[in-house]
Amino acid sequence: MTTTVDVTDKHNFTLAQYFICLRGIVWREALRFIHQRERFVSALVRPLVWLFIFAAGFRQVLGVSIIPPYETYVLYEVYIAPGLIAMIQLFNGMQSSLTMVYDRETGGMRTLLVSPFPRWWLLTSKLLAGTLVSVLQAYAFLLIAWFWEIEPPPLGYLALLPALLLSGFMLGALGMLISSLIKQLENFAGVMNFVIFPMFFASSALYPLWRVKESSPLLYYVCELNPFTHATELIRFALYEQVAWVSLAVVVGCTIAFLFGAILAYDPARGFLARRNTPAG
Repeated sequence: MTTTVDVTDKHNFTLAQYFICLRGIVWREALRFIHQRERFVSALVRPLVWLFIFAAGFRQVLGVSIIPPYETYVLYEVYIAPGLIAMIQLFNGMQSSLTMVYDRETGGMRTLLVSPFPRWWLLTSKLLAGTLVSVLQAYAFLLIAWFWEIEPPPLGYLALLPALLLSGFMLGALGMLISSLIKQLENFAGVMNFVIFPMFFASSALYPLWRVKESSPLLYYVCELNPFTHATELIRFALYEQVAWVSLAVVVGCTIAFLFGAILAYDPARGFLARRNTPAG
């Protein structure tokens, strides 16, 4: 028996129905997150190792001058804290996109996309769910870092929230775009590393851009063009109750571009189950 769906009403959903759909997807991701608590812990271990070991070792070597948004000299670990927060979101965005590849391989995303809601809403809702997880991870990192004398202004924690949502959306959309273009699950890990490490190291996460420019003008321009640099600076300025307007524009623009590309490129039929059911030619 074939079930027909009247697609003529797919654009007539009420705002409440869109919210119910969003809530269902967020709840699904929350349950997955609850059952994968080691993912939360592992996301914190990586930046904390950088903070406690790398930053302590380079504190005397890599001094940071007075640059915006700082009004005085700061310790090196204070400088790299925003970059480590952005790193949490970068890895979370890639891990969330890995689950999309896995769902596509097993047919889970095909089941989700059977919904009459438009694809852009379903993918955006999944992106929001992953971003909310990264926000929780970022604040957990800041809580631990507070005991390491990384203490931004109290209102900076509140001002940080919009920056985290925007940067999380951008990095999650990038991961979603990559996952949309990868054909097989086995290829994802290599591509993910190829994207993560160049983005992280060729940015302002670990070194001020003026210092990069002194050593390599070419690398400086690469860092300026790197969207991860602008995500880091957006977080850095927000922590000190300021707005990096250029970075804000870049992050918003890249988010729109990455998400639009992911929506166009995502094919739920691509995956193991689809290949298995395809007759050999």
